[in-house]
Amino acid sequence: MKPAILLSALLLSTPALADWKPVEKIETYAISGQTPEALYVSIGEKGPVIGKDSAGTERRVIAHTNFKLTWQRDYQPQGGACVLKTARPKLIITYTLPKPAGKLPSAVQARWDSFAAGLAAHEKVHGAGIVDMVDKIVAFSVGLTVADDPGCTKIRAELTQYLDQLSKAQRQAGRDFDKVEFGPGGNLQKLIAGFLIGG
Repeated sequence: MKPAILLSALLLSTPALADWKPVEKIETYAISGQTPEALYVSIGEKGPVIGKDSAGTERRVIAHTNFKLTWQRDYQPQGGACVLKTARPKLIITYTLPKPAGKLPSAVQARWDSFAAGLAAHEKVHGAGIVDMVDKIVAFSVGLTVADDPGCTKIRAELTQYLDQLSKAQRQAGRDFDKVEFGPGGNLQKLIAGFLIGG
C-alpha cells in the first residue's frame, strides 16, 4: 500500500505550487494587568472585533488571522479559446495577537509566554489553511482552458465561481477547527485554563 500512497502524494505536489511564498505579519494589541485574570479580562475588552452578535453587541476574539490576496494572471486567447497561462498569488497573512503593555511579574510572565505561544500556534493553523486554499487555486488556475471564449470573459466567471467555493470551504474549515479547539477538552480551552489556573 505504501508505494501507492507515495505516488498520490507526488502527483499532488505540482511544480506550480512551489514558486510562491506567503508574507506573514504579526500585529499586536496592548492589554493591561499584572495577574492572569486581569490580563484575560483586558483581552475580553480589547480583543479584535470580528462583527456583531444577534443583539448588536460587538464580538471580540482573543486573536485573529486575516489575509489579503491579489493575483497576477496571464490570460491568453488561443484559437477561439482562452487559456490561463500563469496565476501568481501575492498573499499577506496578518496574525493579530495580544501583548501585555507593561512588565509582568516573573511567574505571570512564564505563564503568559506559554499562553502566547499556544495562541500563536493556533493562529498558524488558520494561516496554513489559507495557504492551502491558495495552493488549490493555483493548481486549478494554471492551464485552465475555456472553449469559445476569445475575449477571455467566460474563463473569469468560471474562475470566480471556483474561488467562491474554495473561500467558503476555507472559512467553514476555520470555524470547525475553532469549535474543536474551544470545545470540551480542546487545546485552547486547556490553554486558557492553564493560563488562568496554572499547572
